[in-house]
Amino acid sequence: MDKIQYWLDLCDDNLITAKWLLEGKRYLDMAFFCHQITEKALKAVVAGITEETPPKIHDLHKLAKHGKIQDKLTNEQRMFLDNIAGYQIEARYPETKERISKTLTTQKCEQYLEQTEEFLCWIKKLLEA
Repeated sequence: MDKIQYWLDLCDDNLITAKWLLEGKRYLDMAFFCHQITEKALKAVVAGITEETPPKIHDLHKLAKHGKIQDKLTNEQRMFLDNIAGYQIEARYPETKERISKTLTTQKCEQYLEQTEEFLCWIKKLLEA
């Protein structure tokens, strides 16, 4: 399996999980998976465009820059990356998780999932060109 497909397959698997988490009203976990999908999509770009192994970082804007697509992002995509970046929460403390959880609504999570799917589709089209 090539490196691009490896990352895209992970995205597709994580997308299934994110949808399941949304249905189960596990909003914080769903938002975390949206971040993961976005991060892995950007790592597919790095692998595809630069032919390098993606760096072990979580910063979405740095990954876009490393993948040489920062200038191709629309303002909406940049805002999406800004918004979803805060959900890379593996190392956060419980009180932070609780505070963040209170900001997530069904509507906001549905929007994040939709934006994540749109971003993933855009990345897949970009990599096909």
